[in-house]
Amino acid sequence: MSAPDGSVAECHVPFPPLAHDGDAVAGLIAHANSSKRVGVLLVRLGGYAAGVFDGDRLVTSKVGARLVHGRSAAGGWSQHRFARRREKQSTEALQAAADVAARVLLPHLDSLDALVVGGDKRAIDELREDRRLTALFALEREPFLTVPDPKLAVLTETPSLFRAVRIRITDA
Repeated sequence: MSAPDGSVAECHVPFPPLAHDGDAVAGLIAHANSSKRVGVLLVRLGGYAAGVFDGDRLVTSKVGARLVHGRSAAGGWSQHRFARRREKQSTEALQAAADVAARVLLPHLDSLDALVVGGDKRAIDELREDRRLTALFALEREPFLTVPDPKLAVLTETPSLFRAVRIRITDA
């Protein structure tokens, strides 16, 4: 959309493309208010949340956490032993996140319009390698959600993030 002074507003709608029959504003409003069934997967090292939303309503969810120690500043053999332990904890935490995603989201796969992910990009990338979740990740749509530790309160607030219309204004 452009203004008489030459300024331009770029509207980035959730779940594109935006379909309208001539009236762009009415089409934008209708699109933004349309109800979608969306799977959400949030993962940070040690924490995870998976849920299915019907519009803004959380239909089903599971939230959990696994202990993953931080990095150690110690040196020598202790540092190597600590790093191996941390790697094992990290692997177990990501496996738990994948298991929850499979248990919570896959039963709804046929009814989902999209999957939205967030948290830590490296952790999500690791989950993409799980073959059980291939069909789920095929539904992935933007935006990638930047969220704190995945707790139930964070999960329930995600519709305001993935349903938002992002507007970028460029002055002439």
